[in-house]
Amino acid sequence: MSGNLSFEDLKKAVSSGKIDTVLVCQADMQGRLMGKRFHADYFVNGGHKETHSCNYLLATDMEMETVEGYKSTSWESGYGDYTMKPDLSTLRRVPWLEGTAFVMCDMLDHHTHEEVPHSPRAVLKKQVARLEAMGMKAYMASELEFFLFENSFEDAHKNGYHSLETLGKYNEDYHIFQTTKEEDVMRAIRNGLHDAGIVVECSKGEASAGQEEINVKYDDALISADNHVFIKNGCKEIAWQKGKALTFLAKWHNDAAGSSSHVHQSLWSADGKEALFHDPNGEYGMSELMRQYVAGLLHNASDLTYFLAPYINSYKRFAEGTFAPTKAIWSKDNRTAGYRLCGEATKAIRIECRVGGSDLNPYLAMAALLAAGIDGIENKRELEAEFKGDAYASESARSIPNTLRGAAVALKESTMLRAAMGDDVIDHYTRAAEWEQEEFDRRVTDWEVARGFERA
Repeated sequence: MSGNLSFEDLKKAVSSGKIDTVLVCQADMQGRLMGKRFHADYFVNGGHKETHSCNYLLATDMEMETVEGYKSTSWESGYGDYTMKPDLSTLRRVPWLEGTAFVMCDMLDHHTHEEVPHSPRAVLKKQVARLEAMGMKAYMASELEFFLFENSFEDAHKNGYHSLETLGKYNEDYHIFQTTKEEDVMRAIRNGLHDAGIVVECSKGEASAGQEEINVKYDDALISADNHVFIKNGCKEIAWQKGKALTFLAKWHNDAAGSSSHVHQSLWSADGKEALFHDPNGEYGMSELMRQYVAGLLHNASDLTYFLAPYINSYKRFAEGTFAPTKAIWSKDNRTAGYRLCGEATKAIRIECRVGGSDLNPYLAMAALLAAGIDGIENKRELEAEFKGDAYASESARSIPNTLRGAAVALKESTMLRAAMGDDVIDHYTRAAEWEQEEFDRRVTDWEVARGFERA
């Protein structure tokens, strides 16, 4: 579902004093919520039409430092404004913040009022529109994994993020007793998201001490991406309220499992009634359309990697025997594969991309996956034979880029993504990848290189 609060409901809640604050937000390049807190009375009486933010918010690194080399904005151009246009269909309550509602915005050019093409929401909306023109819609779902710590965010920062203690002390994958110890936080997360209008399926322990997973129901691609960024922010806020910290780093510790964000995908008719991936007479129930879509994912796997793994840290997750894939192959119900077939022989048949880490930006990841799938359909690509066995052990299976440097080159040279998203968009995110690599290279010293650290 989209937001659970109509504009008329909001006006009534404001009038009665139940809501006094509206979070007016955009998603930045890193998938974080940026924006303003409006007094609710001002918002309903005109503030809902538009507001503004500095355009540097789509040209910073993780530390929110300005980055040189972007065409869209710079010190030379004066870092002007973007227009934030609230999408009132995304209005929802924020149950864990008193008297607060939330709305997501589209980012518009301050002068033309056209959508900023490299803004994450616009990148995804463009691929959704391509599908709509083909008479189809995408249903998608993203799993979110994170590590939960005994420490508070404030103590973690004070100690330089050293000596962090996970809330769990041993592998808790599906482990009920251990997750009972974490229920104070996880129950609040499940109930908070539910009361915000998000259909929560479950939470569970994951494959390392202190590792959690939260799963919510699939939805239209754009709604699922909006939900993803709202959930991430909500998990952090609720943990903070409980005196705990958590991280969505793809690999927080070398001795722990990585945190993933698997993305499930299927295509349906425009009215959402016909499962276009399902053919009862096809192998495993796969339609020819699904086979072409998956072939597109595999054919363009290297091009997609940056949008699934956007940081140096992301590539530490790709390790054999850790359930993080290293090969771009498809297989039926096989967790060593980069792309896993789920829902065999049912209308729920779908492809799960297991490449992405929990640090991905959902708008960009989903957009790239859809662009690759559309490429497979438009070019009627043939799906290779199913891989069977341990993909980690295969020497012939197609590997995905295992460094940010390699993924950045693949992104820059991708004719498919340039055609699907536009040169300006690809150049913008190529610059983001290059900056991340440059910062790493500047900070890794010769001393570290001499002792085995790599500038890669």
